[in-house]
Amino acid sequence: MAAMTSSSSPAPRPALNRRLAEFGTTIFAEMSALALRTGSINLGQGFPDTDGPEEIREAAVRALRDGRGNQYPPGPGVPELRAAIVDHQRRRYGLTFDQDTEVLVTAGATEAIAAALLGLLEPGDEVVALEPYYDSYAACIAMAGGTRVPVTLRPSDEQGEGSGAADGGRRFRLDLDELRDAVTDRTRLLLINTPHNPTGTVLTRQELAAIAELAVERDLLVVTDEVYEHLVFDDAEHLPLASFPGMRERTVTIGSAGKTFSFTGWKVGWVTAAPALVTAVRSAKQYLTYVASGPFQYAVAEALALPDSYFDAFRADMLAKRDLLSAGLADAGFGVFRTAGTYFVTTDIRPLGERDGFAFCRALPERAGVVAIPNAVFYDHREAGAPFVRFAFCKRIEVLTDATERLRKAFAG
Repeated sequence: MAAMTSSSSPAPRPALNRRLAEFGTTIFAEMSALALRTGSINLGQGFPDTDGPEEIREAAVRALRDGRGNQYPPGPGVPELRAAIVDHQRRRYGLTFDQDTEVLVTAGATEAIAAALLGLLEPGDEVVALEPYYDSYAACIAMAGGTRVPVTLRPSDEQGEGSGAADGGRRFRLDLDELRDAVTDRTRLLLINTPHNPTGTVLTRQELAAIAELAVERDLLVVTDEVYEHLVFDDAEHLPLASFPGMRERTVTIGSAGKTFSFTGWKVGWVTAAPALVTAVRSAKQYLTYVASGPFQYAVAEALALPDSYFDAFRADMLAKRDLLSAGLADAGFGVFRTAGTYFVTTDIRPLGERDGFAFCRALPERAGVVAIPNAVFYDHREAGAPFVRFAFCKRIEVLTDATERLRKAFAG
């Protein structure tokens, strides 16, 4: 009699690497598609709806026509851009770097983050990150085999709970005791973002000093995402973490041209750090894109050399847009948090009688003809971010005016 065989077989292995199994399609793709389908105003994804300076666009065209960057540029980045980055850091912050050993040009800040985490982490290393965080942080930590340890920025009230004041009296704050408690013997690095997306918080000198002291005390590396460095408002001040005592040799600073010059599609970012750290990041980066954005690198070199008047006007324009959108959201009944940096406003939907940001944002296009992003997608502790919704104000004044009128009509009658 023939032996019986089982008709069952092991379930096929999923196609997706299990480290990425928790990450589906990004919320930005979902909401942008929703905006397109409903004809809504898209205040979800953070990209401008106008181009940056005409002379910088022409610089890119000139580079193309002159044959500069049309073939593979040097792995670390074109010398002109590396020199411009060094000069920018010196002029702005008094930080000195060697353009040959301490600067690396990347395909935007997103690649810089990925390469830094892939190059610096071993499987099992813990990464302490400020929650809510830009969505690529979690995915990149997972790809590197690390373990993310969130420290939650929590809302505090300067003008009372539920304030809908147009000046955004409420803000998110870092609990330094919670940060210290999150560090263990397995912690490899701190992942810091200031000005902070999505909350609009800019870490203060005292907060940054405490982070620096902790990093030195526990011998931690720090990766600091500073892509919104030129978008700080009111009395806020951007202070690079690398400028604090003991941090120059342990900090990987990430910058980007996209946010400052409104050419997000060019994907030009950079890393500045001590030689050993840049070497580690470059070792991973060379197997990602190798190089990118050749002609645009020459244009960004010219952009970084623009006079202070450009940066002042850019910030003033965004400040006016922040104030317009914040006032409109407050008038519509949202709780509005103070945006000290970036080009996002975080709101509290509880004054509207809502608590679920995902459901609210998915219904918002039909209710008001506007698209926003639920902050909960940026949290491990989803419940902590559930009632918060982010709007982008890097749009034309007439677009923001139309959006605020739609929101007022939908929620304030």
